[in-house]
Amino acid sequence: MKVRYSPEAVDDLNRVVEFVEAKNPFAARRIAIDLQEGIDRLKQFPRIGLPVLKAPDPDRIRDLYVGSHTVRYLVADEVIYILRIWHNKENEKNL
Repeated sequence: MKVRYSPEAVDDLNRVVEFVEAKNPFAARRIAIDLQEGIDRLKQFPRIGLPVLKAPDPDRIRDLYVGSHTVRYLVADEVIYILRIWHNKENEKNL
């Protein structure tokens, strides 16, 4: 399977990493690596995340938890679309 990022997910990833980078560049790099490794696992195990029960199609829209971050994604036929990424202390409704 291939992985594609929505423009919002790219912005989210930059926001998350830049926020930490201002105080701890090493930790920001570690977060970026951990998120990338977690997302890469989706290529082999696309249903590893938990279904988003409030989604119109919970079997296809899932949340993957990577450390203190949530990666929301959509499983399509041959592509996994990364929809959003946020820190678990953030309110997803404010994204």
